[in-house]
Amino acid sequence: MSRIVVKVGGAVADASGEAVLALAADHEVCVVHGAGPQISLEMERAGILVEFVDGRRVTSPAGLELVRASFAAVNAALCAAIGDRAVPLFGDEIGLQAEPVPELGLVGNAVPSRPQAILDVLELGQIPVVAPLAEGPLNVNADEAAAALALGLGVDELLFLTGVDGLILDGRVVEEIGIDAATDLLDGGTLQGGIIPKLGAAVTAARGGVAATIGRTLVAR
Repeated sequence: MSRIVVKVGGAVADASGEAVLALAADHEVCVVHGAGPQISLEMERAGILVEFVDGRRVTSPAGLELVRASFAAVNAALCAAIGDRAVPLFGDEIGLQAEPVPELGLVGNAVPSRPQAILDVLELGQIPVVAPLAEGPLNVNADEAAAALALGLGVDELLFLTGVDGLILDGRVVEEIGIDAATDLLDGGTLQGGIIPKLGAAVTAARGGVAATIGRTLVAR
């Protein structure tokens, strides 16, 4: 049976249970989820500045507490939507690795990791649902964490379940894009918002031999 990593966006987590289960019928599935909208809402409520740099959240110690709480809420809701096969995991507790990025605060760049806890859950035929905190703890972009786990686990495919249709250029969805063209787009500075870390993560995965799909956009060699 092939193995895949599925990244579920925080905005679509509640509605993703059936899609994850459908994929799990034919694959070993590791889920990585975000919580972007939930984190921003909680930070605004707490009076903490919401700031992003190239799609990544600047995270203070106070902000990290809200990040963890938001991840916990989304993780619980997503596990409930998936059902009995879901096993909740926090990356910083199972060995997800990251290189610190001090200019962003308590943030890290995820590096390929192969946590034994994930392998154990997959071996039991269950579905690990991973919150993207890294050892430190450090806040890690969920898209980057998904790519790092995809490479570390040696999966066949990385899928992004998201609220957008994919990479959109000139008002149309790009059905397929190669690594070089995607890198040129990222370096060109014309992209904005959440597609930047998604496309960057997809390129990282593709460079390592893992095809990545964002909505309807395939990123491959």
